[in-house]
This record gives sequence, structure tokens and C-alpha cells, in this order.
Amino acid sequence: MLVLLPPSEGKAIGGSGAPLDPAALSLPALAAGRAAVLDELVELCAGDEDKAREVLGLSEGLRGEVAKNAALRTAPARPAGEIYTGVLYDALGLADLPPVALAAAERALLVFSGLWGAVRITDPIPSYRCSMGVKLPGLGALGAHWRAPMATALPEAAGDGLVLDLRSSAYAAAWKPKGELAGRTATVRVLHARIVDGVEKRSVVSHFNKATKGRLVRDLLLAGAEPRTPAELVTALRDLGHLVEAEPPVKAARPWSLDVVVSHIH
Repeated sequence: MLVLLPPSEGKAIGGSGAPLDPAALSLPALAAGRAAVLDELVELCAGDEDKAREVLGLSEGLRGEVAKNAALRTAPARPAGEIYTGVLYDALGLADLPPVALAAAERALLVFSGLWGAVRITDPIPSYRCSMGVKLPGLGALGAHWRAPMATALPEAAGDGLVLDLRSSAYAAAWKPKGELAGRTATVRVLHARIVDGVEKRSVVSHFNKATKGRLVRDLLLAGAEPRTPAELVTALRDLGHLVEAEPPVKAARPWSLDVVVSHIH
């Protein structure tokens, strides 16, 4: 099973690890793409600060992120699983997973990134700020920049197993599964069900969908679940107590869409 996650906007800082070693990162097919983004991002942020903030979409209050990007090559690196924070990662709780579940997470989880393309949670990276929605002056839109290298790297990473795609739309733009691999891919939508005047109403959850997705992955890891198909994933999640609604796609070689229905959002 390969689980595709979005990164977090906020990231942990500090640490005393060695600086970034690009050769130490997983998915070597992305190396050239990473080098290109890193070079332009560092140059941009080492120059005109206001221009860099505009390109990166940063508010005045996030001005310090520009200097952080300028120092990416010398900043201390930490495992990506420690760098990414926020709602999804809080719910996932990597830090307190038992050893067997953590080992499974290290094999299964892949975090998408505007700067790195995608990394495993063991990959040592510095804290940075560069979303997939950024359009760099030289390289252009990062979503488009990553499509060609991802077309090689992701099928290799997926192998012949299930792909559980929990990315947000901006990160999904960087790679879409095709052909037989698409048929082994499942996406998740979180719906909030509540009773209004005696009638059940459902709405798509926005912010809190991240927490639900984090809990789904954590539950699968703790249970040692290894579903190999979307149908097996549905069964595994239901066995873990989640209310999941799913229909096989009408056409072959299309991802499955799963609805996870929750009665409380937190």
C-alpha cells in the first residue's frame, strides 16, 4: 500500500541535524526536478524579499519564511515525518506509533511537496515554505513542473499494490494515476452527517477532513492492515469501525471514490 499525503503549510523548525543531502532523498527519479526548484527558490529568496513574498504568496507576517528558504542548503535537516505538522499529522501521530506500525508508515507514506516533489517520512529535509500552487519566474507552475518526473517515480513507488490518495487538489495536479494503476487507486471524501428537523443532511467537510484522513491512516497502520485493492480497503476501514460508502467506478482503469461519513467533526 502506498499512501499519498499533502504536506502541511506550517513546519517544525530547529534541530541539530546535518544540512540537506539531496542524494539521501528517496525517489531518485525526482532528483533533477528537486535540484531545479531548490536552485531557483534559494536564488529568489536570497534576492528581493518583497518579490519572493509575492511569488510565494506570503503575508507580511510570514516574511521570515523568505530568509528560511534562502538558507535551505545550510539549515539543519530532520526526517520529513518530524518536519510536517498540522491537523492531519497531529491526527496521524507518527511520534507515538508502536515500532511495527511506524515501520509500516515508513514503507507506505509518501508526502507530496512543491519543493521536493515527494518524500518519504524518513527523508531528511530542512524546514521550508513552497507550496505546489507556486509559480516560479523561471520554472513556472510547480504542479506542471513535476508531472514528467512523477510519471516515472510514482508507478515505481506504487509497484503492484493499492494507492490511497489523500492529497488535496493542488498536490493531486502534480500526478494522476493512469491505466491499470488508476484502477488500484482510491480517493477519500469526508462527509459530515447530521440530523436537521428529523432528516439527515450531509455536507462536505473542509478543514476537519484532514483530521479524519489522519485518523484513517493511523487506524490502518495500528491494525497492520495491508489492503491490496480499493475493495479490500473498504472492507478494512469498515472492520475498523468507519462508515464508508463506495461504488466501483463505471469504467475500468478509473480510481475508486470513497465517502467516509462522520457524525462529529473534530
